Order: sequence, then structure tokens, then C-alpha cells
Amino acid sequence: MNISNSFNISASALTAQRLRMDVVSSNIANAETTRGRYVDGKFEPYRRKMVVMQPYQEKSFANALQSELGEPDLGRGVKITQIKEDQAPFKQVYNPAHPDADSNGYVSMPNVDVLKEMVDMISATRAYESNVTALNASKSMFMKALEIGK
Repeated sequence: MNISNSFNISASALTAQRLRMDVVSSNIANAETTRGRYVDGKFEPYRRKMVVMQPYQEKSFANALQSELGEPDLGRGVKITQIKEDQAPFKQVYNPAHPDADSNGYVSMPNVDVLKEMVDMISATRAYESNVTALNASKSMFMKALEIGK
């Protein structure tokens, strides 16, 4: 493993966590949006979005050889595979004065739980901070290695 791999791994994780924080903040911002998109002639509430990540696996001869020899895979970072919508049902809230209320007085509200989103945001923030720390440690080791050569 060369030293620049650690920079690439941390950079991919920082990018992924930043996108995750962006998606969470979008979910929080739209937690009360009853007209998220227009479907089949009527409005549908905003649907919660989730980020799906997976380990980045480079398809190369060297990686195939390494796995066949039984050597450990030290990782290549992460990548975002998709941003998918949560298919959980919408919350039904009784509010007959709301312009989007149905004939029974119920309004379909987004399936966004702000408490769950805040936990997700804290998790993404902590992961981001951890990757910044790892990046700084790699940079420090790289600088110390350069000082040895003086």
C-alpha cells in the first residue's frame, strides 16, 4: 500500500459523508412539505431520501491476484451507489383546515422523522471528523518521512 492510498480513502469518505449530510439536511428542510412532487394528477408529500454507500472495489489484475493469494484487502475507500427514497407510509395528521386535507380531514405528511434525521446527521458529522483526523495523521506521517530524508 503506498502512502497516497490513505489520502484517497479519506477523501472518498469525506465526500460520501458530506453528501450524506446534504441529504439529511434536505430531509429536515422538507419535513413539513405536503407537496413534494406531482404524481398522477395530484401532489404527493416529500419522501425521505437515504444515501446508500458501499466499499469501492477497483477491478484490476493486481487486486484479483492479491485476493487469490489470500492477502488482506486494505480497502480502497467508499462510493455512493444511489440515493433512494424511503418507501415507508406517509404520516396521517388530522387537520381539516389544511388545504391538502382529504374528505375526512386528514393530511398526508412526509415520512421524515426529524429525531431520526438528527441522529443521522450526528453520525455523519462524527464520521466526517474521524476521516479528517485520519487524513491529518497520514499527512503528519508523510511529513515525518520527508524529514527523515534530510
